[in-house]
Amino acid sequence: MDTVTANDGNQPSVFDYSPWRFWSQADEAEQQRQLGHQKQLLADNPGWAFGDRVFVSDQSAVQNDVLELGDRSYIAGHAYLSGEVRAGRDCTINVYTVVRGKITMGDAVRIGAHTSILGFNHTMTDPDVEVFRQPTNSKGVTIGSDVWIGSHVVIVDGVTIGDKAMLAAGAVVTKDVPAGAVVGGNPARVIKWRVPPTPGAGVGASEALRQAQGSGDLAGRLKDFADRARSQADEILARSWVADRGKFADKPGAAVNVRAQCDAIEIADLLLGRAPDQLPADEQAAWLRDLQDRRTGLLTEIELDGTPGPAPRGYHPGDTDFGGLDDHGSAYHVLCVGYALDLLGSGFAEPITAYADVRPEDLVTMLDNLPWHGRAWHSGAMIDAVGTALRWNLPRDKSGAVGATDALYGWMLTHSDPRTGMWGRPDGPTDGGDMLQVVNGFYRASRGTYAQFGLPLPYPERVIDTVLAHVRTQRYFAPERQNACNVLDVIHPLWLAGRQTDYRHDDVTRVAGSLLDNALGHWTDGQGFGFQAPSANATSAVATTPGLQGTEMWLAILWLLADTVGIASELGYRPRGVHRPEPALSL
Repeated sequence: MDTVTANDGNQPSVFDYSPWRFWSQADEAEQQRQLGHQKQLLADNPGWAFGDRVFVSDQSAVQNDVLELGDRSYIAGHAYLSGEVRAGRDCTINVYTVVRGKITMGDAVRIGAHTSILGFNHTMTDPDVEVFRQPTNSKGVTIGSDVWIGSHVVIVDGVTIGDKAMLAAGAVVTKDVPAGAVVGGNPARVIKWRVPPTPGAGVGASEALRQAQGSGDLAGRLKDFADRARSQADEILARSWVADRGKFADKPGAAVNVRAQCDAIEIADLLLGRAPDQLPADEQAAWLRDLQDRRTGLLTEIELDGTPGPAPRGYHPGDTDFGGLDDHGSAYHVLCVGYALDLLGSGFAEPITAYADVRPEDLVTMLDNLPWHGRAWHSGAMIDAVGTALRWNLPRDKSGAVGATDALYGWMLTHSDPRTGMWGRPDGPTDGGDMLQVVNGFYRASRGTYAQFGLPLPYPERVIDTVLAHVRTQRYFAPERQNACNVLDVIHPLWLAGRQTDYRHDDVTRVAGSLLDNALGHWTDGQGFGFQAPSANATSAVATTPGLQGTEMWLAILWLLADTVGIASELGYRPRGVHRPEPALSL
């Protein structure tokens, strides 16, 4: 399509009324003028942040204390904004729209012309004082992702709009709108459903729990499950014991490996309150301790004959990557072996010198070089290993080179995206905004740092928004498609952020109740949990076969889900290892 030439900016142009056409049709001069306009706005307003290919009409009245616009979001001409407005990617604020007060939008929120969203209100407590002279208060308006808001809609303060909702033209919205609902009228009410409601959608926490339970009692089912799991724990452990090797495998027929020993120790601690009976605790601890390389402090994988593999290379001054922590599964072994030893009342024989010796300038370079675009899970795993190495080193007075810990947390704070609360981004525009790697990478990075040391997250509310939007992705979270990694990596961030804020509490509780209901159906008697949920369409998939890894992870997931809903006491156990809820140490 040919480019459209706009005027000199003194009069409204076609793009002020149709800003979605700007980046595909505006000529080079107009695009440069828009970029200059944005640059000046950002320079004049320190509390503002714009993503890529944003459009802000110079015919709009933008008078915000805080204004955050995600990629490809726009503000059309004659719109009026004030207060604290935060919008995700692909959001539209069309002509003559009023958006004022504390307003938070997810991704893909489209707002029609002449709509008013008002995240504040005047008080009227004193009848002898004119209302306009009385102070204002603000509960704020929260709008989920993929929400369509028609023209001439009014949304008042304190309302939450769920994901995938649609608000018909002229609706006056005075109460929360459930996710997936189509509402209209004055006052607005549910007309039909764009997306059939999931259990608990758009209701309070107690009602969310009731709906998540279906026809049964979720708390009662949870207690019954825990009793059944405890009664079967010995059978599940014996199933994975390889007697002629004197070690555990993940599942029958699998090779013996390091993680299987650690998973067995965690499962026995959770369900039996002791070490596995197959080997005396001191012998298990001695074998795990012997895996540690005395020079680097890292742990390798074992070979087929049961002997340790090649020693990880470790750190050398000037290194720009985490090769030493990434060799032969060493990154995860720092976690699982360390906590298995902790559960056995033991610990590493040596400090993790591969971390303790790292210079701050090298650490920053390593963090900068991680593939946060596209491989955020791998990047988060590296930070998890670094944080956990610090956790084992601190009691030995081996916190590392002077300034290294400050460099780690300084980097994480300054690189956390204020729009998402995450450290990664999807690989590119062709992936459809898939946040799987980003959310999963956030879990690994935050587990080993903020959670492990009891520090507050930089942007907990944005974390909740991002994770709640992600968990609606059916290709990952339909009951038969769930796996332990993906579910753990959403519930832990929601649980962790929920310890700082009650933001979207009912939405979080609803999601946790629904996932908990699903998870209880993933158990196989006498075998435990598979890494992936059992499915009639994937009966031959290795990941659906119950094993120690799946069982250990799902047991921890169940506790986090149940604690978020408020019924964790029914389980009768509390994770003490890799997934412990309490901080391990304080910095």
